[in-house]
Amino acid sequence: MIKHFSSFTPEDIGESIEAFLKQLNGPSYIVINGQDNTRARVFVTLLHGNEPSGVMALYRWIKENRKPAVRIICIIASVETALQAPLFHYRTLPGRRDLNRCFKPPFDDEQGQLAEAILNIIHQYQPEAVIDMHNTSGSGPAFGVATHQDRDHEALTSPFSKRLIITHLKLGALMDISENYFPTVTIEAGGRLDQDAHDSAWKGLVYFFTENDILKKGKDKWQMELLIEPIRIELAKGISLSYAKTSNIEFDVTLKHDIDNLNFQVVDTDTQLGWVNHDGLDNFVIQDYKHQTTAKDWLRIDNNKLYPADNITIFMITPNPVIAIDDCLFYMAKAT
Repeated sequence: MIKHFSSFTPEDIGESIEAFLKQLNGPSYIVINGQDNTRARVFVTLLHGNEPSGVMALYRWIKENRKPAVRIICIIASVETALQAPLFHYRTLPGRRDLNRCFKPPFDDEQGQLAEAILNIIHQYQPEAVIDMHNTSGSGPAFGVATHQDRDHEALTSPFSKRLIITHLKLGALMDISENYFPTVTIEAGGRLDQDAHDSAWKGLVYFFTENDILKKGKDKWQMELLIEPIRIELAKGISLSYAKTSNIEFDVTLKHDIDNLNFQVVDTDTQLGWVNHDGLDNFVIQDYKHQTTAKDWLRIDNNKLYPADNITIFMITPNPVIAIDDCLFYMAKAT
């Protein structure tokens, strides 16, 4: 299900990222031999077809003909989705599940089978670490997400960002394998359309590929900004959503058109997030891994206007209503 390629040379990968993806022509993995092939690391990119920073960095690496410190297994997943015109437009193809929600049984559809095949490749090489490279749909700075708060996961995140989110929400993401197998971090390089995100992905990839001691055993701790166990805000099933400068009565919920400017900002209780036309907080679902909070603990409505119930840090905000409805609106953590 996943094609295997030996490392491409700069001459044979095409003259554009689109040409490179057309050569792959489907889910693929590339083995790049390093100085020490007794060790391996895994770099996963394009689980979502509209998140280009990781595959752009990999393309540049091959074009520059560099040699990594150890063997690198590069998995490029949603190639077909990325190539669907216009390039890097679709997160998933219509009718298919989000691939980054498929890394848990049952693996009984096409996306599940692809996720299982990716897991099998990772287990085959027994890597010392795994990076899963993503972009956010809205603008914002880079950050890491992990299921463990320890030195290994901080070490993996630090070349990309000094901000790390720790969550135990089990959504079927690739990073969930970190619990039982290999140190794994999801890197959100920043906004999918932002040059800063592409630059961050490249800088971090070079470090991940070339640093001999990627986990920095015995070294000092990093000064990381940690956000522990954020909650996830979703829309209830069947709720309609728009983004606008004013309330849109044709939709159940309207979020402010520029809400993604609040990414990683401390937001106080007077900051309006949007409007709710009816049914109040029943429009929202809280995903909290301990199941100890409800929407009223996090949100309040005053005269149909939506506000935080407490001072919060808000992040992973999407301005795309399709993604917001299918996945989530944003994440929140209590401001400290």
